[in-house]
Order: sequence, then structure tokens, then C-alpha cells
Amino acid sequence: MAVKQEQTKIKQSVELDGLSGDELFARGKGLTYDDFIILPGYIDFQASEVDLETNVTRNIRIKRPLVSSPMDTVTEWKMAAYLALLGGIGIVHYNNTIEEQVEHIRKVKRFENGFIVDPVVLSPKHTVMDVDKIKREHGFSGIPITEDGTLGSKLVGIVTNRDIDFEKDRSRPLSEVMTTDLITAKEGVTLHEANQILKRSKKGKLPVVDDEYRLVALLSRRDLLTNKDFPYASKSAGKQLLVGAAVSTRPQDRERVEALVAAGADILLIDSAQGYSIYQIEMLKFIKENFPGIDVIAGNVVSTRQAAALIEAGADALRIGMGPGSICITQTMMAVGRPQATAVYHCAKYARQYGIPVIADGGIQGPGHIAKALAIGAATVMAGYLLAGTAEAPGEYFYENGMRVKRYRGMASVEAMKAGGGKRYLDEGDRVIVPQGVSGTVLDRGSLVDYVPYLMKGLQQAFQDMGYRTVSELHEALYSGELRFEHRTPAAQAEGTVHSLHTFSPPKFGKIQVDSY
Repeated sequence: MAVKQEQTKIKQSVELDGLSGDELFARGKGLTYDDFIILPGYIDFQASEVDLETNVTRNIRIKRPLVSSPMDTVTEWKMAAYLALLGGIGIVHYNNTIEEQVEHIRKVKRFENGFIVDPVVLSPKHTVMDVDKIKREHGFSGIPITEDGTLGSKLVGIVTNRDIDFEKDRSRPLSEVMTTDLITAKEGVTLHEANQILKRSKKGKLPVVDDEYRLVALLSRRDLLTNKDFPYASKSAGKQLLVGAAVSTRPQDRERVEALVAAGADILLIDSAQGYSIYQIEMLKFIKENFPGIDVIAGNVVSTRQAAALIEAGADALRIGMGPGSICITQTMMAVGRPQATAVYHCAKYARQYGIPVIADGGIQGPGHIAKALAIGAATVMAGYLLAGTAEAPGEYFYENGMRVKRYRGMASVEAMKAGGGKRYLDEGDRVIVPQGVSGTVLDRGSLVDYVPYLMKGLQQAFQDMGYRTVSELHEALYSGELRFEHRTPAAQAEGTVHSLHTFSPPKFGKIQVDSY
């Protein structure tokens, strides 16, 4: 107590260094995350004591301030399910049919940790080389074999490392090497019951079959061991994982809205690059009038005028950002947008008056940027690039210049727009496409199960250095002027990162995983 009193006296007697948020983001200054630094605060707690729980919308709270972007190379059911297990929430993209998007939502809502509801399946006619390819791309080789190589057909065997490790002829059909004496579980088995079967059988995989012996799911011992405890899981009152879904502003997407709500989506996100439009406001009003029980994230916006219009129309959260993403070229092509830090600060400050949280969307490259986004008023961050290289993101790994990578594309890239992403950019179906994004690759970051805890531990340590235990405390300090900032010159930015070395090795993430049966 005496130490705290002494620190209070020091605070009161010493002139504050740096700038307040209002001074840093004075009118006319456009700043990105790298343009400023946060001055340190007083530490009287452990980093592990930092509580990162926050509101993602007006009515929904999550334990970790991380939202996955509704991009077709970032969020489908697996990303959404595992991110929810780890305390965040995923927003499933709409570059698919209504039925496909609905199925992604249903998979998340019925997901129970340990059960793989869409296992990789092969047929007896496939070869050992096909298993080798799956092992290279996915990192596992315990493959169930069904009559026609699809989920839902009759289970006839399983192929594991033990079956093929010493097989010299990699062109042999799986019918000649697969294990056919199988231990299975009946559909409807609980996770506890299935785990007991695995323990007794000492197997690595447990196929789950229906009454006609058709494969419906797979249980993995590795997943049970790796993912057995998720204390921060984002769940609804009914104990199902939370998940969001994106819709466009197009009138025909009203049918999509109805289907997604029926499927159990907890949040709808109106996905538009420029959210200040009559089209978004009409869609927002339609959702709130017809489905008042569901929270809606509106955006994207970067100014208080935009924010005001969407809050008045009923938004439960705002998505902030126009052009800061690593694959986005909107600011270059359209000459419209705003530097991300400035956009987040002003929109968050305005929305705070109405109890509306904001999501900082774009420009996030690591724990430091997450900390900065929260420090200038964001309640959560939305990540695309940061999560695109994980095992749970859609797409297959491949090698490029000796590095294991996944494809990552902007929803305004030519490829994504041809697949339907143009709806986000008020595309009118013109034959001439003006892209606002690019396609590229991102490095393998391993599994979310390893990567998200790393990000969150870094964020907790950042909070400790700033001197605040919770997101709400940090925001109170921001708006009271207690939290202090400084501008960073280009030289200061260069000084604050790796420099002067001949070579260095950047951090690597992920684990080598071994599969067995």
C-alpha cells in the first residue's frame, strides 16, 4: 500500500511526458500503428493477471480480442471453430452459396472438441502416393478409407503410418495395404465415451459410423491430447461455440440472412469496403427489424460521420478500416481511405458515447499492433494476414522458394471478385474489373492452438508494460489522458526493430506433429 501511495504522489508531482490521445491524433494528422509508441506505465502485477475479456459487439463478450476476417482464404468452419475454442470468434465469408455458408455455421455450432466432422477420406483405389501427398500438405497420415472415397459412404478400412512406412512401391492401391480390422464407435457417442474407447484400444484414430456403417466423423487421439483444455472458449448460453457470418448489402442476400440466422449464427457482419451507403443502411435496418435478437457488425468505416450513420441505423459494433490490409490496394486505386490508427481512434471515441465497440480491421502484424489498436480505443482486432497461414485456414500448403506457404488473397483481388467477392465493393457485374486487392502467399504459422496463445501472451506482456490489467482500464486511461504516446520518426521506427545485424533468424511458430493409429 505504501508503494502505491508513493507512486500516486510521483504521478501528481511530475509533469507528464508525451502526448494524450487527443494530442497525438490532432485534426489533420493521419497515423498508422508504426507512427507512434506507447509510453510505459507502472507495473504492480504479473502479465498472467491481465484479463483480455472484451465486447466484440454491444451484447456479446469474448475472452480474447481476436476476430478472424470473412475472407475466403481465412475463415471457414475450422478457423471459426478453433478460434472460438481459443477465446476469439470467426466470421465465415460469403464467397460461397447460401447452403455452403450455412453448413459452415452448422459445423461450428455442432462442433465438439476432438471430433473431426469433415475428415480427409480416400477410396481403396487411391494409392500410397495419395497418402504421401496428404501427409506433406496436412501433416497427418491416418486416413479412413470408404467405398467411394467420400464422407458418408461405407467405411472399409484405414491407412496409417504403420501400413505404409516400409512400403517400397508407392503406387500400390490402398486396398492392398489398409487395415480392415477396425475399432469404431456408433454415431451419437459422447466425447467421454469415445475417449474411453481410444484408451482401451490404444489406437490413434477412432472412426464414428452410423447404423449402416457409413463414416460420419473421426476422433483423433492427437487432437484430444493437444486440445483437451480450452478455458477461454467463446460459447453461447447453450454452450455452443460462438460464430459469425458475413452477408453483402445486395437485396438478394436477405435470403442468406434468414438462412444464417436459422442455422444459429450469433453475429451477422455486413461486409462492405465502404459502409457509408444507402445499401448498407437498408440491409442493417432489414436485419434489425426482422431479426432483432441477432447482433450486427456494420462497416467498414473510417470517419465519425460514417460511424454516426451506422450507429443510428442500429449497428451493434463497427468495423474500422479502409485500405490498411496487407493485400489491400484501395487507397492506391481509389484515392479514398484513412490511415488506420487515426481511423480507429476517432471512430472508437465517437462510438464509445453510445456503448458501441469497434473492431480494428487491417494492418495488424503481431502482438504489438494488437496492443496499439486496443490502446487507441478498439475493443477487438480483426485479422486476415495474421491468421491466413495457419493450419485451420482454408487452402492447402505448398512450397514456394523452399518455404511452406498458403495462398492469401484480398476479397477485391481479380480472383476473389470473379468468385463473388465483388459484392463487397458494390460491383455491378461490369466486364471491366478494377481490383482493390492482390493475391499472394503467406508463410506457414502452424496451428492456431499454438499460435493464438503466443499472440495473447505477447498482448498480456504489452498490457503489463503499459501498466493496465484490463481492456476497460486501458480505455479509461486513454480517455482520461493518463495513457501517453509519442510520435515516431522514420529513424525511431528503424531503431525500434531489428537493425545492424549481418543476418538474423525471425521467430518460427508451430509444432511438428506425428500421427499414428
